[in-house]
Amino acid sequence: MTGGEIAGLLAAGVFAVLVLLLAVPILKLGRVFDELRLTIRSLNNETVPLIDEVTRTVSTTNSQLEKVDGITTNVSDASANVSALSSLVASTVGQPLIKVAAFSHGVRRAFTGDAAPQGAHRAERFGPADGAGRAAGTDAPGEDRP
Repeated sequence: MTGGEIAGLLAAGVFAVLVLLLAVPILKLGRVFDELRLTIRSLNNETVPLIDEVTRTVSTTNSQLEKVDGITTNVSDASANVSALSSLVASTVGQPLIKVAAFSHGVRRAFTGDAAPQGAHRAERFGPADGAGRAAGTDAPGEDRP
């Protein structure tokens, strides 16, 4: 045997050992892929019924939400009607009551003799209307200092 033939046999032997060493991880990888395929198949079998159930649940929820939307619309309309009715009652009953109260107050003051000239109470409470008689350094309400 020549040196080239020995080198060829050595290379073939090393290649055979390398193939045997790589065969074990490749076989294990094949088993992993088999398990992965089985897991995906079982997951698919379990997921399809769940998706169908979720679809039914969403459909039922949508129909219930449509009913709730109708109810809230009716409640909104009813509250607007109640608000309009209370405004109508307040304006219908309130204004005459204010007038009756003012009239009865005027009649009571006339009978008790407590009638004062128009504007007399203002002068007693706030001082003269022209601002005379104010203490030095005080501003009238609404006036700015220079």
